[in-house]
Amino acid sequence: MADFFDKLIKEEPYTEYSLDMFSRSTGKDHAEIMQFNRWRDQVSNANKYTFEVPHLNAQTPEITVRRENGDEYNLISFASYNYLGYSYHPQVVESAKEALNKYGLGATGSPILNGTFQVHKELEDKITNFYGQKDYGVTLFSSGYGANLGTISAFVHKGDHVVLDRSSHASLIDGAVLSQGKISLFRHNDAEYLEKVLKRLDYKNSRILVCCEGVYSTDGDYGTLRDIIDISKKYGAAVLVDEAHSLLVAGEKGRGVCEEQGVLSEVDMIIATFSKSFGGVGGCLYAKKKITNYINYYARSRMFSCALDPGVAGGLIKSVELAGASDGNERRKRITENANYLRSKLANHVDIGTSSSWIIPIIYGDERLTLPLSDYLQKNGIDISLMTFPAVPKNKSRIRAFVTSEHTKEQLDIGAETILKAAKEYKFFKD
Repeated sequence: MADFFDKLIKEEPYTEYSLDMFSRSTGKDHAEIMQFNRWRDQVSNANKYTFEVPHLNAQTPEITVRRENGDEYNLISFASYNYLGYSYHPQVVESAKEALNKYGLGATGSPILNGTFQVHKELEDKITNFYGQKDYGVTLFSSGYGANLGTISAFVHKGDHVVLDRSSHASLIDGAVLSQGKISLFRHNDAEYLEKVLKRLDYKNSRILVCCEGVYSTDGDYGTLRDIIDISKKYGAAVLVDEAHSLLVAGEKGRGVCEEQGVLSEVDMIIATFSKSFGGVGGCLYAKKKITNYINYYARSRMFSCALDPGVAGGLIKSVELAGASDGNERRKRITENANYLRSKLANHVDIGTSSSWIIPIIYGDERLTLPLSDYLQKNGIDISLMTFPAVPKNKSRIRAFVTSEHTKEQLDIGAETILKAAKEYKFFKD
């Protein structure tokens, strides 16, 4: 393997470095910024820069992208988390157009002040009715990141505790940091370890918030919500579940992993992200109305941000409507079948970790492979998501295939064939 990397670095010098090398301060002279730009220029000159590549059409399973040098590639996309295809669904687009024509392009104000439109209230009601629980409400945010950031930092105060799964998304971590609460971590999906953590805290005299996820985006595995909730409640902790990658997709009626695992009525707060299965942008908190009323006013990422674009809100209303009807049932069935199919094609030949969802990681390990591998896959017909250190542990870099309800079997076959071909080329194929 050492010979392989020696040859790779000799042929493509930029592979000696990886993105994490430029993320630390080098002091007053900002040398890391200069070093990063020299490295980026080197990658660009080699036409291997695959980040921020412009798409020339909607996020369908077949896309066209344009590299920095002007080269265009027609690709099968496994890089988009448009899980149910709603971002380009004709009825969703039409609903967005109607709201856009009525309310204009942007909200042009904070939701606390002048930025709330009637369409926002209609979206809140649509989501609340979708869940069907009494005395619950919704707080809208202009991003999913902002939803976690604002909710956690408003709910948790200095001296309180935030307890996070080690695989938590950056937005959960950043919300905990902003809250100025005391942060603790527990081993991924390990309720016994969580109990050890909670026992050490002053749970009788301080607020504790335990944060976990419905589906974890790094590994594509489900959160063990039943066990996490039981332990949390034993110690009087509130529970927040981030359903970013699972709402509308998981559960009989699309109400997420909380519905699927039978814990919907026991969770204190649910975070939804509108940029994935909803097909739009934004996010929300779903919780008891007394909580959402409070978060409305004390979430800094909401108060000091412009409200959700009204056109987007109009489209999201239709996404929720479709997801709660037969259309959603059919798409949930298809995405499950598609994910199982692709996983079966890959599992015996590459490391897919603990994936059990529509997110399938293919772990290749060394960060230095990231750009050559991404370039290879694009030039061989597929676009796929990248994840490298520090987003994942050192030497656990991976590509992630996001499976959608709209992929065809032929597209899945081509994707699997291309990934396995790349695995052989870059030495992470399992014989």
